[in-house]
Amino acid sequence: MNLLQTPARRLLLAWLALLLSGCASVTVTSLAPRDYLAQRRADVLTTGRLSPAAQEVLRVIGTEPNACAADGARCRQAIAQTAGITQEQRLSALAETWLQAALAAERAPISGPERDDDALIQNWLEAARYAYAYLFFTDRSPGERAFEDRQTQVRDYYNFAVQQASALLFQAYQRSQAKTGAMPQVRGWTLTDARENTQVRDGAPTPSELIPASSLRFTGLRNLYRRDGFGAELVAVEAERSTDAHDPTPYREMPYPVITLLLRFGGNTLDEVLATREVEVLLLDPYRSATVQLAGMDVPVAANFTAGYGLWLARSDFSAQALRSLLGLSNGLEHPTVYLMQPYDPSRRVIVMLHGLASSPEAWVNVANEVLGDEQLRRNYQIWQVYYPTNAPIPLNNRTIRDALAATYAHFDPTGQSPASQHITLIGHSMGGVLARLMVSTSGPETAEQALSDYDLDPTERAAAMQRLAPYLIFDPVRGVDSAIFIAAPHRGTPFANHRLARWFSNLVTLPVAMLGQLDDIARTFTSLRPRQPGTGVLRIPNSIDNLSDRDPFVQLAADLPITPRVRYHSIIGDDTPGLPLAESSDGIVPYASAHLPGAVSERVLPSAHSVQEHPEAILEIRRILKARLTGE
Repeated sequence: MNLLQTPARRLLLAWLALLLSGCASVTVTSLAPRDYLAQRRADVLTTGRLSPAAQEVLRVIGTEPNACAADGARCRQAIAQTAGITQEQRLSALAETWLQAALAAERAPISGPERDDDALIQNWLEAARYAYAYLFFTDRSPGERAFEDRQTQVRDYYNFAVQQASALLFQAYQRSQAKTGAMPQVRGWTLTDARENTQVRDGAPTPSELIPASSLRFTGLRNLYRRDGFGAELVAVEAERSTDAHDPTPYREMPYPVITLLLRFGGNTLDEVLATREVEVLLLDPYRSATVQLAGMDVPVAANFTAGYGLWLARSDFSAQALRSLLGLSNGLEHPTVYLMQPYDPSRRVIVMLHGLASSPEAWVNVANEVLGDEQLRRNYQIWQVYYPTNAPIPLNNRTIRDALAATYAHFDPTGQSPASQHITLIGHSMGGVLARLMVSTSGPETAEQALSDYDLDPTERAAAMQRLAPYLIFDPVRGVDSAIFIAAPHRGTPFANHRLARWFSNLVTLPVAMLGQLDDIARTFTSLRPRQPGTGVLRIPNSIDNLSDRDPFVQLAADLPITPRVRYHSIIGDDTPGLPLAESSDGIVPYASAHLPGAVSERVLPSAHSVQEHPEAILEIRRILKARLTGE
């Protein structure tokens, strides 16, 4: 008889199966490479679910993630009071679950007349407070956790909570009837404005908008430059002054400055931080403040260096306005404006950028962003962009741009002793390159005399004409300029300006009445001049396209003006004519022979059409030159 078939044997096997069914069983599966980071770093911000680290804490204390989402208050109380978890686990889990509660409250439909923003701000403040406590008041220092994923996550919780709280606080300020400038208050909390201890520029107006940089996405910008660290990266949108002729101010700080906002909680110990209801709100200029002190230690300040610049260009009317200016239509430019890309800093050298014909600051969209995307250059330079009417004659723009720069420096550095005043680099593209060259050149009375050589003038007429021409044809190098970069600049003009299409377009270019008023005396003088030789036309005021012709008298006079020896200059030239010898090449608009300048410290010819300033290798070359200037090369 087979014992396995006996009733007793069957009963024994059933009893063993029942006994073993109470034991846990373990199975194993393989993790796909695409899930590696998700398993390690997924959290409430990236997936909407609590991180594996927070779920581990909940399992240890006997709570499930779903239960925590359903009753957040009870869940957080359990995390705070249950033993068996470390201090770091407790604080990081509380930061994340408070973040979960704030996100849920933000998404919840509004049941009453309006959402209780005060309660929502408190949720964000609690999330930031527990993250702050974890980062700075646990037994281990941040440096000891430097390579841990969890610390990076919790820093992000702090930054995101600060960003969301700041947006709600700003909205509360805007709703305030008084708008006294005082910090809005939150039930049970005392918030103080610590701006006087930070580096936001003096006199900065209250913005009309406060936009999280992380919410912006740009097209047309090659890269987004930012710095990891602490704080919410924001764009403060200020009310922008108009750019019409009725605003005589020659300079403006960009109305979209980037700022970094931080919350510093009161208390010097963990218990004090967890009990406090006092918070300092710090506003920082990330260009000036690379670090900030939190809880007695210096930490890096988060920054987004692209968002403000990108938003300014995206919201501007530069393209349309530049065309209106060229054609002399209403709402065009009538005088230059110097735009400071960041709050003025006397310790940083200045880069002055000059765009070309029918253009605007948009011509420098990637150049400016890529230059200040380099940390070394950002620490040592600031960018000023000159926006000028490109329909005006080059001699007039040369004069008025010089005046605008002088007025800007007179305002920010009247003594002219700062590095910003003594180390200026001019970068000009196309017609802007011609203007940059004039600004580092010397022109004496002989230039004006040569301009009048074809006209029969008695001594009195000649003296009167010379007096009126002097401001436009007699000039010295701009003070403080020690380097220049000329990009696709037609120093000797271009035959393209003589093309039938260019001449047709030139006939459409007109000067507005206000601009003609600046030249009224000269215009009247010119129309009365008598040509000495038959066939010589009446001397007239040319427009900018006339000035770009290789036949233009002013271009011919200016081509050989001496560049001051104190300026080191460089050329970047496009070549869009493969197969031709270099001397015969062209970028499609400007011939190499016109863009080439003897005596340049360096010359770089790139396979590019006329907009060579956008070429990646041109931007790298600009970076190289600027870095070399820092060491005196």
